[in-house]
Amino acid sequence: MNRTISLAADAVWRPDVTVATIVPRDGRFLLVEEEVRGERVLNQPAGHLERGESLADAACRETLEETGWHVALTALIGVYQWTAPDAESHFVRFTFSAQPLRHDAERPLDAGIVRALWLSRDELTAAGRRLRSPMVLRGVDDYLAGRRLPLDALVALATDEWQR
Repeated sequence: MNRTISLAADAVWRPDVTVATIVPRDGRFLLVEEEVRGERVLNQPAGHLERGESLADAACRETLEETGWHVALTALIGVYQWTAPDAESHFVRFTFSAQPLRHDAERPLDAGIVRALWLSRDELTAAGRRLRSPMVLRGVDDYLAGRRLPLDALVALATDEWQR
C-alpha cells in the first residue's frame, strides 16, 4: 500500500501546551476533583498556556483559579509528553512545584472543578483510573524522588527581543 503524507495536515497539528503545579503540605498534595466528559477525575491544578503568558505565570494562575490557593513556584519538576488513548489529544505538560502561600476560600473555582482537596501519595495510587492522566502520579513521584530543575531553565523572551 502506498501512503501519501499530507504536509498541510501535519502543519496544523499542535500538541496542547499545559502546566501543572505540585503543591505539597504536611505529606499531602493539592489536587482538584473535576468533571471531564461526565466523569469525576483527580488532577493537579493544571490547564492550558494562554496567549501572552509565561509558563510560570500560567501555573500560578491555574492553581489560583482551580483551587483558590496563591502559590510561589519553587522548581520545575519536569516536562512530560503524553498522548491520550484516543490518540487525538497530545499534551506537553510543564510541571512545577510550589509553596502554598494563602488560601482564598471565598474565591469561586473554575467551571468543572468540583473541589480542591489534599491527598497523600498512597491515596493517589489508590485512585488508579480516577487520575486524569498518568502525568499526575509521575509528577508526584518525580517530586518525591527529589527531581528539581531551576526555574530559570525556562526563559520567556519578550516579543521586542527579536532582532534581525
